[in-house]
Amino acid sequence: MNRKIAVIGLGYVGLPVAVAFGKKYPVIGFDINEHRISTLQNGVDYTNEVEMNDLREAQIDFTFDREKLKESDFLIVSVPTPINAHNQPDLSPLLHASETVGKSLQEGAIVVFESTVYPGVTEEECIPILEKHSGLKSGVDFFVGYSPERINPGDKEHTFTKITKVVSGQTPEVLEIIAEVYSDVVEAGVYKASSIRVAEAAKVIENTQRDVNIALMNELALIFDRLGIDTAEVLEAAGTKWNFLKFSPGLVGGHCIGVDPYYLTHKAQTVGHHPEVILAGRRINDGIGRYIARALVKKLIKLNLPVQGARVTVLGLTFKENVPDLRNSKVIDVIRELQEYGVEVQIADPHADVNEAFREYQVTLISFEKLMPADAVVLAVPHAEYVITGWSQFDRLLKHGKGIVMDIKSVLDKVSKPEQIHLWRL
Repeated sequence: MNRKIAVIGLGYVGLPVAVAFGKKYPVIGFDINEHRISTLQNGVDYTNEVEMNDLREAQIDFTFDREKLKESDFLIVSVPTPINAHNQPDLSPLLHASETVGKSLQEGAIVVFESTVYPGVTEEECIPILEKHSGLKSGVDFFVGYSPERINPGDKEHTFTKITKVVSGQTPEVLEIIAEVYSDVVEAGVYKASSIRVAEAAKVIENTQRDVNIALMNELALIFDRLGIDTAEVLEAAGTKWNFLKFSPGLVGGHCIGVDPYYLTHKAQTVGHHPEVILAGRRINDGIGRYIARALVKKLIKLNLPVQGARVTVLGLTFKENVPDLRNSKVIDVIRELQEYGVEVQIADPHADVNEAFREYQVTLISFEKLMPADAVVLAVPHAEYVITGWSQFDRLLKHGKGIVMDIKSVLDKVSKPEQIHLWRL
């Protein structure tokens, strides 16, 4: 391959891409976050997505100098596409990245976007910015493609090189080049989408489908809770049928499942369609944190424990187990709702960064060893540390070893539950 690759955005998505290519070819790794660049230059990935040895083996020139991008003719854009406080798409990181790339774009270059977007963004939003800042004409002087990211944070099995890569391009010729470049490092192979818009749509529905399925499980959990039935036991029984889809209830956060559906619903509404099923699923999933908190308050009242001034320990703040990623974590909804009732909440997480937690959510993380005995414990994120220790950790976490345990993901063995503990599972 005679293409000089640059990766713009070195987060959970971009860094694994840069490392995969960097193991075979020299790569430019660009990010505007100078702290991120300095840590990567020192061989440290604080997202824990890339092993230290892999990072050091890769030939990557980590930089925040935009001028370096001029040396590349195959630029991969993998910046985040979040939502704002009103659940509307926030394209500003992507548009700023397009401006940065445009100012460095050389004739004959190919720009491939990996950021999750709704159909039309690449051609309607990004290309005009590239043209404006480069002075070049798309489809003539430079070309564009779209290849949706499929990184699953914390998943060491389904990694970048082992997931089929969907690729698309502005022209059949460009599609072939993009497919060839990715095929060089993606062992699972590539799938050529018929158009950029098809590839954009394929990405956004992958997580929307999961979101709707989890919403169904969450709604079932709400029903079974009222009926006094254990949801985990119901799902285990139903799962014995060969075609039953094994989803489970829980807090739906993170940068993908809790965000991507809003990109699709936003676009749907601009063309006059109100997406009822998707938005209904979002409403259910967005309300689960508050439901868990209220269920705990009811438990306290039933046990004649005072709600105001009660101490509750929340184990886990990241959006999923065994990762440091705090983006769009729904655990904060549980915490905020409990605080609304006057509950004293203390939070621990062995993976989350203390400074980032305070910056993102204005909460102070406490080390596990310094947690005070509480009236109740919410096992919000089943980090391996908590799962392995099991019931024994509650001897110290609960006052006199007795109280309420809220096991959100049903990871604790119900059969061996100590008698003095009141267990609630979603």
